[in-house]
Order: sequence, then C-alpha cells, then structure tokens
Amino acid sequence: MKVAEIWRYPVKTMAGEKLQRVRIGPLGLEGDRVVHVEDARGQVITSRSHPRFLAHTGTLGPDGEPLVDGRPWKSAEVAADVADIGGRGARLVRFDGSERFDVLPLLVATDGSIAAFGHDGRRLRPNIVVGGVEGLAEREWPGGRLRIGTALIGVQDLRSRCIMTSYDPDTQVKDKTITQGIYQRFEGKLALNCFVIEGGDIALGDEVALA
Repeated sequence: MKVAEIWRYPVKTMAGEKLQRVRIGPLGLEGDRVVHVEDARGQVITSRSHPRFLAHTGTLGPDGEPLVDGRPWKSAEVAADVADIGGRGARLVRFDGSERFDVLPLLVATDGSIAAFGHDGRRLRPNIVVGGVEGLAEREWPGGRLRIGTALIGVQDLRSRCIMTSYDPDTQVKDKTITQGIYQRFEGKLALNCFVIEGGDIALGDEVALA
C-alpha cells in the first residue's frame, strides 16, 4: 500500500489543495482547517447548509497564512464573498484548537472504498488516500495503526457521512441519492477517523503499513 493522494483544507468547508508532501503534527496536517466561517451570531456554518462555499478553494501561502482563490483570507474581496454566501455578518475566523475538527484531525480513505463508492472521492473530503487497498478492507482497520513515512497514525473508527457527500465538488449540484446510497450500501459510513500517535513527514508514494 502507498500514499496515493494528500489533501489539505486550510479553510474549512471550502475546496482543498492537493499536495505532494506535508508534515503531520499532533493535530493532523499542518495548516489544515485553521480558518472557518462563522455567521453573525458566531455560529460555525459549513457547506452542509451553504454549498456555494465549495466553489471557493483554500490553500496555504508560503507564509503559512491561508488564501482563498489565491487571495489573502483577510482581504475585503474574500470578506465580501463570504458574506454573500453566508449572509450578512458572516466572516472568516482563524482558530487552531482541536475543536476545529468535526470528529478527529485526520480522515483517511482508500482507493478500494472510493471505487466501491463509485463517485468522485473528493466528496468524502479525505486528508490521505491510501492506494493498493482491495475492496472494503478499510472496514477492518479500526483499532489498528498506520505507519506512513515517519508518521504513525491511529485508526479510531469509520466516518459517518453527512449531506455534504451529495454535493458535486465542481458544480455544487445536489444529488441526495449519493448520500442515501452510502446509507443503503455502507451503513452510512465511509473512510476512517484517525488521530496522530507520532508526527512526521509524509509524501506521495510513501509506503503505508498496517499494524
């Protein structure tokens, strides 16, 4: 098994960036989901209710600060886009705490499960895609550990999927049958909630060993 894809989402709920290599720290990929959207009341809002956010891409600049479509996340232009989608008073907020993750800091998918899913793997929003995995073998991994590069990752459980899987990552067109299919065929769960045991560097093509 090898690392087939690496994805980081510097701005939570927006499209992410595909990486060649990355450092994994105690809270997952460095720079992952460090900025989120809040509404006028200070509540976090996501593409579950505002799918137009998926049309914007978050990346990490050379200074470690997030960019939105290549623009500084604090810029007036980005602020206007966020308010247009999230409503008056919606804004981007930086927060580096562990609570920024919906479940755990890392989401790991496998090429076998994505093939069984039968749709664009970006709908699952993984951080790491492991290639060379037969079928739904990932469903036997909870409780195990993955050695990837110099990092060691613990596998907690399978990820319960939400309505975000129904949105096309390119067009944002909603197809509820895709999410329904996950519940009908996979008990509502695809990909793996993971945590960091030992940080380190990972890169495309690194060997992945299950322990």
